[in-house]
Order: sequence, then C-alpha cells, then structure tokens
Amino acid sequence: MASSRIIAPEEPVLAVGETNIISVSFADVLNEGELLTGTPAIVEITTSDLTVSNNQINTTTLTMGEHIIAIGKAVQFKLIGQVVVNSPYTMKITVLTDSTPPQTKVRGITFPVEDIT
Repeated sequence: MASSRIIAPEEPVLAVGETNIISVSFADVLNEGELLTGTPAIVEITTSDLTVSNNQINTTTLTMGEHIIAIGKAVQFKLIGQVVVNSPYTMKITVLTDSTPPQTKVRGITFPVEDIT
C-alpha cells in the first residue's frame, strides 16, 4: 500500500460520463521557492478506460478545499471515460521541478466513480 505522502489527499468523486479537470497539489513536497516545470506524465494504473489530456502545471492560483495553491505547484489534467464498474481508479503523476539539479516528483491520486442509476 502506498504511503499517504505519495497518494495525494485530493479525492474527487466523479460521475460516469463526465469530463473533468483534475488538480493535484505538489506544494507539500516542494522545497521553498521550488516550482514544477515541463509537461507532467500521467498514467492510469488500474485500467485503460480513461483518456487523459491537457497535462499541465497550474498557471493560476488554485483553491483546493481550504488550501490556496500557488502558481507552479500543482498538476492539472483533463479526464474522460470513467465507468463505474472499474471504480476506483488510480493515476500516477510524474513531474520535474526547477531545482538545481532538477528533482522528479511522483504522486498518485485515487478516486471513486458513481452513476446516477
């Protein structure tokens, strides 16, 4: 089982048929002044149901729950294709930082999917 430091605290609940923008904060694993850089790699671990696109680092400040996440400290991506029979889904997110030398940061996010019926 993965450490709670590796699995992101965000756990969105998605509905079958939705298109969602998912945001995952890396703020708590970055050094002071360090930012994410490049294009994040996002891989679905549990199935091949999902289509992931628009992988990027946040370019605006985000409010996530009670936390405000500064520019350059979160990964965002568009997600479609979830089906309830394969819930929950787990995604692996890998991204570089602008430190010298650069660091590679990895987080996972797990989320359930629900259906109206």
